[in-house]
Amino acid sequence: MDDILSLMIPIVGFICLVAIVRAVVDGRLRRRLAETHASEELVRAITEADEANRKQGAQKWGLVLIMLGVALALIDVFELGSQDPGAYGLLLAASGLGLLLHHLLQRREN
Repeated sequence: MDDILSLMIPIVGFICLVAIVRAVVDGRLRRRLAETHASEELVRAITEADEANRKQGAQKWGLVLIMLGVALALIDVFELGSQDPGAYGLLLAASGLGLLLHHLLQRREN
């Protein structure tokens, strides 16, 4: 179990780094729009699209993280180690299942 956690720490760090870079780039884009006096319709459309993406992103990552938590619990219950391919398969299957659940929920809303 410790081996799997030590593997996930760099992955989570990379995801955090990507999120920080994206936040900086989005901030610069908004500042640029304000400096160039973009039309109010364009700013409103971008703001609405960002809000929709934020809601969908929270739901998607919430489902994926819940499913990964369930997978880690199952790995602990079945006493799988880092040498067992089933542990990695369980993690990948859980994250895929979380993404599929998000997709089904989005199709239902539309």
